[in-house]
Amino acid sequence: MSADEFVALLTLATAMSFTPGPNTTLSTALAVNFGLRRALVFVSAVPVGWTLLMLLCGLGLGGLLLAVPAARGAVKAGGIAYLLWLAWKLSHSAQLGQADERRLDVGFWQGVGLQFLNIKAWMLALALAGGWVTSAHGLPATNPGQRLAIVCVVMVVFAWSSNFSYALVGSVLRRWLAQGRRLLWFNRAMALVLVATAAWMLRV
Repeated sequence: MSADEFVALLTLATAMSFTPGPNTTLSTALAVNFGLRRALVFVSAVPVGWTLLMLLCGLGLGGLLLAVPAARGAVKAGGIAYLLWLAWKLSHSAQLGQADERRLDVGFWQGVGLQFLNIKAWMLALALAGGWVTSAHGLPATNPGQRLAIVCVVMVVFAWSSNFSYALVGSVLRRWLAQGRRLLWFNRAMALVLVATAAWMLRV
């Protein structure tokens, strides 16, 4: 992979990883409601799930799956339904730890599985597979395995770093948000972000 390709990959990774989305929203919300240690379970699940998704797309199976309209629709419908369910649970949590009783807490395997229901993650993985893994400067790549490994390492670092950063911010705000009705309104704001993400997924 040439230097300009690598710089372009880092730019894309920064833009896609650090902009708000379902993963960063949940990382923040989990840290606020349960603390940083609990949120780290989900933060660590994101790069694991995304790497599995990237490997799937790098091997060509992802494109085959999304080429089938019914399969693409199932991924989209599942992702939208899950995000709306999380948003509904989150919007009713007004006290620290209350979300646990409502089963909002997203565990490791739920975090891994969420990546496979995120149409945005699929689109990014497919773009990386086509633009960085199987081709180089518009020509077929001679070392797709090596390029896939580089892409996976870069995205793992960025996926973990971005979600940890959002979780860290959430943990810092945790005590302040515990006062009065601040947590309820914060959770409702996070729920709206999830709803907005679901609406975006519906249109793509």
